[in-house]
Amino acid sequence: MAAENAAEHGQTAGEYIIHHLTHLQNVKPKSVVDFSVFSFDSIFFSVVLGALGCFLLWRAARKATSGVPGRFQAAVEFLVEMVDQQAKGIVHNKESRKMVAPLALVLFVWIFLLNAMDLLPVDLLPFLFGKFYPGDPHHAYLRVVPTADLSVTMGLSVGVLLVCLYYNVKIKGLGGWVHELFAAPFGNHWALYPFNFAMQMIEFIAKTVSHGMRLFGNMYAGELIFLLIALMGGAFTLSATGIGLAIGHIIAGTVWSIFHILIITLQAFVFMMLALVYIGQAHDHH
Repeated sequence: MAAENAAEHGQTAGEYIIHHLTHLQNVKPKSVVDFSVFSFDSIFFSVVLGALGCFLLWRAARKATSGVPGRFQAAVEFLVEMVDQQAKGIVHNKESRKMVAPLALVLFVWIFLLNAMDLLPVDLLPFLFGKFYPGDPHHAYLRVVPTADLSVTMGLSVGVLLVCLYYNVKIKGLGGWVHELFAAPFGNHWALYPFNFAMQMIEFIAKTVSHGMRLFGNMYAGELIFLLIALMGGAFTLSATGIGLAIGHIIAGTVWSIFHILIITLQAFVFMMLALVYIGQAHDHH
């Protein structure tokens, strides 16, 4: 769709990809880290899909019966039981699991829905948005996969970090946790306190950065592959090469979409499991 329009308007393949990888933002960032810039597309789809996920879980709970469940209820019950079993195996504090297990469930469902936006045709929503864009449609930027936005995935990982800090203080007490920061992992000796503290800070930062970067990297790569496949369809002409590219576009798009279902599910599961592991580690005494 837009890949063909790009060819009509003289866009190169690089310009087409850059256009699709540009966020709808309030201003252009002045630097790599600019907290005055907001990606409205990521915020919009994250909020809408978060509300959708909560609605689906609420509807399943509201419609739950003690008899033979329907397919939707059975699927949700299977998911809830799976998450609960994982939480029991990692977080051994029964009281903590009352919050941690639902949190893990919400993370899995929310991230799965965010990832699933990658299965939509890459040009569909940007094309429709361009039709209603009040300005120049060529500047109607719209990215529909929030987890391909580093600010979203890092926001999620920072949220997990805050939960870990909360449980560190709750389980060990403020004094106990501060003591652990200086006494582990090398030992409780004043000469080792600076090294212990430095290692603890590095561990927290490394966990948080890798947690968000892993999800972002996989989803960004998946989005880029879909764009490359779309370019194959945009190269259609009434020639052997053009027809071959169009057929390849259909086959590659179908195969990658089917395979991508596994990727979006796996990435949601991995993010949830790492969150449980990090929260579980916050309960451990060193």
